[in-house]
Amino acid sequence: MAFHEVRFPANLSFGSVGGPERRTDIVTLANGFEERNTPWSQSRRRYDAGVGMRSLDDIERLVGFFEARQGQMYGFRWKDWSDYKSAPPSREVAYTDQVIALGDGASVTYPLIKTYRSGAAEYARRIAKPVQGTVRMGVQGDELQEGVHYEVDVTTGLVSFASPPLQDVEITAGFEFDVPVRFDTDRIATSVASFQAGEVPLVPVVEVRL
Repeated sequence: MAFHEVRFPANLSFGSVGGPERRTDIVTLANGFEERNTPWSQSRRRYDAGVGMRSLDDIERLVGFFEARQGQMYGFRWKDWSDYKSAPPSREVAYTDQVIALGDGASVTYPLIKTYRSGAAEYARRIAKPVQGTVRMGVQGDELQEGVHYEVDVTTGLVSFASPPLQDVEITAGFEFDVPVRFDTDRIATSVASFQAGEVPLVPVVEVRL
């Protein structure tokens, strides 16, 4: 997939509106009961990049970024300010934030995972775009050193260990991450007059699956 490893300006995405979406097929039966099914195993996120525009200079930066991506042609990184790290928003990233796997004594490569929980239910989200220099790893409660015990591919979210973690030991991780997205339009309509009057352009952005 055509993807540019560049982040949409974070100061422009701050204040944007968006979040996860699901697709659910609902059939109401004759007796009033429902049957529900989803063709999606993973959620997908949508945002509006136009909300973060605060000046004409911001509009110029947006248009420049849009043109460099050729509209919908190339994906890019997006910082979701409401959900961009393995820890709660009020905490710093720690290597114990997420249990991403149990070692099997043979595998040396594992994907980064963030798990969302509510009651007994949980959802494991694959993290494909960690932020360079933020990934911290631990095995069996001990923190490891990047470049010595493991390497991180920030373009895929895969962590490779120098030696395979032992059978059934917990592999933990902490990290910041971006969302892989693309523009969901091939057209940006701006007006100096309307922008000065408080109106901003609609610039839809949608997550892409990698």
